[in-house]
Amino acid sequence: MATYTNYTAVGKKESVADVISNISPTDTPFISGIGKDKITQTLFQWQTDTLAAARVNANVEGYTAASVTLAPTTMLSNVTQILEKTFQVSDTLEAVSLYGRAKEAAYQASKASAEVKRDLEYACVGTKQTQVTGSSSVARQFAGAQAQIDASMITTTGSSTTPLSEANVLSALQAVYTQGGDPSVLMVTPADSIVVAGFAAAAGRYRTIENAGSKSKTVVNAVNLYVSPVGEVSVQLNRFLAAGDAIIYDPEMFQLAWLRPWTRETLAKTGDSTTMRIVGEVSLKHKNPFAAAIIRRA
Repeated sequence: MATYTNYTAVGKKESVADVISNISPTDTPFISGIGKDKITQTLFQWQTDTLAAARVNANVEGYTAASVTLAPTTMLSNVTQILEKTFQVSDTLEAVSLYGRAKEAAYQASKASAEVKRDLEYACVGTKQTQVTGSSSVARQFAGAQAQIDASMITTTGSSTTPLSEANVLSALQAVYTQGGDPSVLMVTPADSIVVAGFAAAAGRYRTIENAGSKSKTVVNAVNLYVSPVGEVSVQLNRFLAAGDAIIYDPEMFQLAWLRPWTRETLAKTGDSTTMRIVGEVSLKHKNPFAAAIIRRA
């Protein structure tokens, strides 16, 4: 008698894990760390000002007062950008049983929310995009972080293969400090994070690792906080930062300026499917273009 085996049986249940694995990065360190503002127009403006240079200020007794020439403020501006994600799910798919999610539309909405948030991070620091006023046929684009940092605060160190150096970082920190800024973050790409980690191995630097009551040993090769002559900065790793750029900045000097916050809505039904959209309209505001610096490998 032949043995009835798994290979010939009919009606076997599928073995499918009830979990969907997705390791695509969703962290957005830049936009998650800066402030927020509310605006009421697609074009918005703000002003900056500076103090007169320090000078020798000594006057004779009985001097005659003379007024100085005053300088006007500087007007800056940016425009809003519409970011959206639209998807369509058939009503049949919404009705069937699925592994890994209860409803397809809800699952896709969750994915879309993470994706447009990443798109916003990319627009802020990943593209070096400049302002596009837009028209009825051209989409508006806000000026990203790099475009809102004054050209005098950008240090170009060489080709795209030129490694980031500690001297570059110190020079940029000094430039911001001289202008009166108070930078607290050094944002780097994954490639540059390896270089910054090497700062920890410089001669004369030590790390004390305490493992009280434990026999375990830990090897540390990272710089989380960089202490410089002009202050402390945290090292922030950003997967979406434009290659070749490292930015030193103060998060309090940047704001997301929202005209329309993120909204999820179901669009008008036109057939046997459901169409959903996530949309927001936002811009980026750098309060003062001298409050940050860029180390750039051209």
